[in-house]
Amino acid sequence: MAPRFYYRAAQPVLEYSFETRGGVPMRLVREQADTLPAEDRIVAWLIDAKRLDDAGLQRARSMAEVAHEGLLSVLPRLGLVTETELALAYAGGLGLPFIAREAMPSDPVLPEQLTYDFLAAHRAVPLGFRDGALEVAIADPFSAAAIDGLRFATGVPVTIAISEPSVIEEAVERLYGGSANRLSAITKQLSADAPQFRQSDVDRVRDESSEAPIIRFANAMIERAIEARASDIHIEPFENGLRVRYRVDGRLRDVENLSAGASETIQSRIKIMAQLDIAERRLPQDGRMRLSVRGRVMDFRVAVTPTVHGESIVIRILDPAAARLVDSDLGFEDEMLVRFRRLLAQPHGIVLVTGPTGSGKTTTLYAALNALNTGDRKILTAEDPVEYLIDGVNQTHVRPDIKYDFAAALRSFLRQDPDVLMVGEIRDAETAHVAVRAALTGHLVLSSLHTNDAASAFARLLDMGVEDFLIASTLNGIVAQRLVRRLCAKCRRLAPLPALLKDRFAKLLGPVAERGAYTAVGCSHCDGTGYCGRLAIAELLAVSDRIRGLCARGISASDVAAAARIEGMQSMLEDGLSKVVRGDTTLEEVLRVTMDA
Repeated sequence: MAPRFYYRAAQPVLEYSFETRGGVPMRLVREQADTLPAEDRIVAWLIDAKRLDDAGLQRARSMAEVAHEGLLSVLPRLGLVTETELALAYAGGLGLPFIAREAMPSDPVLPEQLTYDFLAAHRAVPLGFRDGALEVAIADPFSAAAIDGLRFATGVPVTIAISEPSVIEEAVERLYGGSANRLSAITKQLSADAPQFRQSDVDRVRDESSEAPIIRFANAMIERAIEARASDIHIEPFENGLRVRYRVDGRLRDVENLSAGASETIQSRIKIMAQLDIAERRLPQDGRMRLSVRGRVMDFRVAVTPTVHGESIVIRILDPAAARLVDSDLGFEDEMLVRFRRLLAQPHGIVLVTGPTGSGKTTTLYAALNALNTGDRKILTAEDPVEYLIDGVNQTHVRPDIKYDFAAALRSFLRQDPDVLMVGEIRDAETAHVAVRAALTGHLVLSSLHTNDAASAFARLLDMGVEDFLIASTLNGIVAQRLVRRLCAKCRRLAPLPALLKDRFAKLLGPVAERGAYTAVGCSHCDGTGYCGRLAIAELLAVSDRIRGLCARGISASDVAAAARIEGMQSMLEDGLSKVVRGDTTLEEVLRVTMDA
């Protein structure tokens, strides 16, 4: 059995409790803490640790009273605290050990006496024996049924520790059931009930979509996607069934296959959650939904497209934390970050972010907006759609179907006395010309463009009909980027480079060419892929006076790129190789997304 590590949750210095007397918070001293009821100590821990405020507490109390549930159970459902914060509060308020993910056992304890169904239902996982007692990590320390059941099943005393529900569920499935037990069990039930889903009547489908198996399937599918760090959920109907796939680190991964009979009801359930018209099956639809998943409030963008065998649904998972990124979170090299900040500090001009779909352009633009959002600037954005909400930024969703496109939004923005404008994408000549006019009239314009590299942005704007002298006078800089998968730090290992690559990149890789580079292996932490997360590789072309002169004379993109290299621009390939040297990614990943592939 692997060694376990115990993390004792820090006890807060209790300044006050949530109880009031005459409208004034009651102040507490340390000696009074142990006399409080258990629930009060846990809530006091959350308040004192600044994980919960008085307004949130009153909201939770009202919800608990209406729903006839315990106060602590509604806190994560309302998104007021995360499951990790609640687990730490249980440990801190009750004086119990907190068990981290890496402290979970590597082998099942008493598998003959304890079943998957029991442990999964009560969210408990045995850790081992200590001083003659069975130590169990549990999500709810107030679950008498779980503790009494464990004592009865094993015939030994039971002591408890606290861990997060997702960590416990993952351990129970790994040790006692299987990696996809929770979702598969619901899938089997749905498939078994398939005949009842073969209904065309809309009212019947609406009723069926509220059945417990459907709700549980949708919730489990979304929860598992978030646990897997997926960016998208793909629900795809085919002649012989319904396929569910997750996009993790840019790659699609099969999750479940259901019978064709379940397709209609699952699709209807998702459409109801996204407030879409379940009767409309001929036209594409787009919707949004906001859910609290394990105490985290998450936004989801839902796109429905009709296909031959039904409706294909893609759910984009939007973590609001991504909207709080600043430029230093982008992973740019120090020198590139300094140059990027210089571009954003310009009072007017155009800054472009280029790359194909899924290269992280929107993330870079949001980080730039956060850096510029200082309170003394008027910032307006036109997006299709608005993915993340940023406090203090005026954001609008373009609607081409009513002729409110990017160009129309930009024209209206110019009458709003703005300082900074962001347009989601320059995709036509009209938008390009309005953006140039905005830059000429003293505004800083941020936007994205689909080109292979930074220098190609000049040619793309010329193709749209923007005069070369206008491009030269308004364009401040271009960031071109791609996303590569980040190596799992827990299982990566050094391996020699192939001779061909070693000879070609010896100068750029330096000592790495001789010693070898890190390569992907695969472990339980990264789900056997060898990669965990993604990072950007980028090149930044700052438009200097020399480059402006070249552009005004109509020089080709290759000549502009050569001039930028002379002035110190690092190519995407070179930026990627620097991350290979550090062990952040692999040479194969860098070559996969660059022109040198």
